[in-house]
Amino acid sequence: MAKPISLAVLFTLLLGSGLAQAQHAADDDGFKQPMQHLQFNPGLDQREFERSTLSALTVYDPLESWNRRVYHFNYRFDEWVFLPIVDGYRYVTPTLVQSGVSNFFSNLGDVPNLLNSALQFKGKRAMQTTARLLLNTTLGVAGLWDPATRMGLPKQKEDFGQTLGYYGTPAGPYLILPLLGPSNLRDTGGLVADFTAKSQVNWLNIAESSTNHPEITLLEVVDQRSTVNFRYGQLNSPFEYEKIRFFYHEARKLQIAE
Repeated sequence: MAKPISLAVLFTLLLGSGLAQAQHAADDDGFKQPMQHLQFNPGLDQREFERSTLSALTVYDPLESWNRRVYHFNYRFDEWVFLPIVDGYRYVTPTLVQSGVSNFFSNLGDVPNLLNSALQFKGKRAMQTTARLLLNTTLGVAGLWDPATRMGLPKQKEDFGQTLGYYGTPAGPYLILPLLGPSNLRDTGGLVADFTAKSQVNWLNIAESSTNHPEITLLEVVDQRSTVNFRYGQLNSPFEYEKIRFFYHEARKLQIAE
C-alpha cells in the first residue's frame, strides 16, 4: 500500500515546479541575459571615447605635485587643529550665539558682494544686496540677526574672482591654498581684492578693530570653518583630490555664468 505524501514533500515539489517555470520564463524574456541582444556600434573608437571622456574631466593643474603636498597639509591641519578648535567652539558656545556670530560676519561679507554685483552691472542684485546691508545692520542690530532673508532678500554671493571671470579672464592654473583650500590663479587674485575692499570700506569699523584685536579675525576664521560642512576624507575615495578639483572648477564656471 502506497504511503501518503507528506505536506512538506508536496510543498517542495510544488515550489520546485514553480521555480523551474520562473526560470524558464526569465530565460525566455531575456532578464537572465540582458546583454545577449545588445548591439555595439562597430564604428566606435573606444580609445578616442576614453580620451574625450578624460579630457572633459581634465583641469589645468601644472603645479599638481606642489598642490598635493598643500592638500595633504590642509588635510592634517584640519584633522588635528582646525576641527578640534571648531568642536570646542561649538561645545562652549550656545547655538543662539553661534548664529549671531555667523550672521554678523555674513553681513560684513555683503560689502564685497555689493561691490562685485555693481562691477558686473547686475543692478537688481546690487539693489537687493544694498537692502540686505541696510536692513541687517539696522533692524538686525549690526547684523546679529538676518531679517532680510525672512523678508525675501536672500544672500547672493559675488566675489572678485567671479567679476574677473565675467569679463573673460581665464581661470589659470589650479591652486590649493594653505588652509583656504581649492582655488586658481584668477580666484586667488580675487581673494586679495575682496580682502582689500573690506579693509578699505571698513564697514562698522571692524577692519580697523581687527588690527588691534586679532581675536576678531580668529573668531571669523573659526566661524567660517564651522559653517562649512565639508570634511576631508568624507568622499571615501582614493581620487578625492581629483574629484574636489573637478567640482571646484565646474562650480566656479556655473557661478560666473549665473
